[in-house]
Amino acid sequence: MGSDDLSRTGTLHGSVAALAATLAETLHVRARLFALEMREEVDWRRSNLMLALLAAMFLHAALLAGTALLVVLFWDTHRVTAIAAALLAYLALGLLLAWVVRVRKARRPAPFRASLGELREDFANFGRSS
Repeated sequence: MGSDDLSRTGTLHGSVAALAATLAETLHVRARLFALEMREEVDWRRSNLMLALLAAMFLHAALLAGTALLVVLFWDTHRVTAIAAALLAYLALGLLLAWVVRVRKARRPAPFRASLGELREDFANFGRSS
């Protein structure tokens, strides 16, 4: 083996080591980005679930209390009208809250969008450099 072969081997080894280090750092950055997005996704879903549960709880309480009050107030005169009005009001509120949840979901960006975009760029750049 001549000195020419040793220098090429050393250069190749250095290039492979540099490539491995770059790849490891890229993967580390992507993993951290993924972890951050995962945490944000879990927090968003948890808060949305809490809002939905609170909305359901208050709608249920309002349904029971309001219906009882209306039935008591109008028992002798317009009990069916009072119950129908309560039904329509609760239905409207429930539909409004369901619409709010749907709008929030539609406006929410796709989960892990940034991580997937970065990975796409990395693969595109890797393909160009080969």
